[in-house]
Amino acid sequence: MITADLKRLGLKPGHRLLDIGCGSGRHTCEAYRLKGVVAVGADLNIADLKQARERLEFHDRLGEHGGGCWCLATADVRRLPFPGAHFHAVICSEVMEHIPEHHRAADELVRVLKPGGHLVVSVPRYFPERICWALSREYHQANQGHVRIYRKKALISLIEHTGLTLYRVHHAHSLHAPYWWLKCLVGPTRNDSTAVNLYHRFLTWDILHHPRLTRQLDRLLNPILGKSLVLYFRKPR
Repeated sequence: MITADLKRLGLKPGHRLLDIGCGSGRHTCEAYRLKGVVAVGADLNIADLKQARERLEFHDRLGEHGGGCWCLATADVRRLPFPGAHFHAVICSEVMEHIPEHHRAADELVRVLKPGGHLVVSVPRYFPERICWALSREYHQANQGHVRIYRKKALISLIEHTGLTLYRVHHAHSLHAPYWWLKCLVGPTRNDSTAVNLYHRFLTWDILHHPRLTRQLDRLLNPILGKSLVLYFRKPR
């Protein structure tokens, strides 16, 4: 499930991309497929990093990569272990809603970004997320905890105060919003709900096969129901 549009980041052979909060490596793997790109995934969750490594090694075995290289690191977005102005692009997808000290995290994202580089930040969109919080008291404490719900203007202001300029906004994953509403209705940590499991199977099938009908439906519904808010910023030269 790819949230950020990597084609808009102007990455060229030899460029470095950081996927902070990479989880199981969805964006790291996508970056590794680009020609000559150095894809760096970082996360605090060791189990997720192991999954990311397996996925990247699988791409290596199949030769499904752009000829660059990859590496993984344990890292906290509030204290990144990388030098300043090191990356040509940084992706921070579905991370900021977990971080109490989000100003510190924003400063770190900008610190490691090269002048002229691109930063992509995605968070749960306000409307779908508010419904989840209303349906379940447990929801914001599950999935490693959501400490806040962002309004678009507030998140833009947070990043622009670091000196970056917003140049694109879109929403993503509208078909995933009803899944989370349904999950909140039955209990966000339950895994024995037939309805939830059937919907999950549908989403997995959709991600694997990319049928044209669901892609078109997703694009049509994203402006209304898109689960994620995705923002693109550029650091001044």
